[in-house]
Amino acid sequence: TLLPWDSETIIRSVKKTGKLIISHEAPITCGFGAEVAATLQQECFFHLEAPIQRVAGYDTPFPLVAEKYYLPDETKNLDAIRKVMELAK
Repeated sequence: TLLPWDSETIIRSVKKTGKLIISHEAPITCGFGAEVAATLQQECFFHLEAPIQRVAGYDTPFPLVAEKYYLPDETKNLDAIRKVMELAK
């Protein structure tokens, strides 16, 4: 669920791994992922080994016919994973 969200579990995971990728279907600006990123940046800053990556929709209205280009998919998520791993070296 969006609220309440289990921030303590995510905080423990980020402190353990040093990494965070947030993937959601909403636009990247002002979406729930932005709140997650802000909270985790505040709580886990010194544990992060790479910048938080967000994989989300674009900040523009999108027609449903082009939904597959708008939504996060395997390729966009894999690109974020590769970026985090490269930056964490």
